[in-house]
Amino acid sequence: MSDETEAPPQRRVLVADDEPHIGHIIRIKLEQGPYQVVLVSDGREALEHLRGDEPIDVVLLDIMMPHASGLEVLAEARRMPHRADTPVIILTAKGQDADRRQAMELGATDFFTKPFSPKKLLARVDELFAPAAGE
Repeated sequence: MSDETEAPPQRRVLVADDEPHIGHIIRIKLEQGPYQVVLVSDGREALEHLRGDEPIDVVLLDIMMPHASGLEVLAEARRMPHRADTPVIILTAKGQDADRRQAMELGATDFFTKPFSPKKLLARVDELFAPAAGE
């Protein structure tokens, strides 16, 4: 008797946040689902990963980080042919409307203001990979 159910595919999530405790909480929550988390602590490291060929299915970016802000990383990612359509969620303590507007204009998929619910973040990431209705 064989097991017909397949494990969901592992999705790779790049998390860039310079606050170690935030990155740790996100990693723990996402790794409860079908996600493998790559955690970096600044914009330069995030860009190094994005410029490479490693598979990245979604990116979570803090706005205020050393070396390159999350918005700078987002803008550059959108100019990369192999990352132009990768979903990017902005996570920030800067919840001003101007930040949200700029993130969305640059092509962010969503915007979470800290403190945020890790459970809601996981649900939003899950939603990005849910089959579309009718598939």
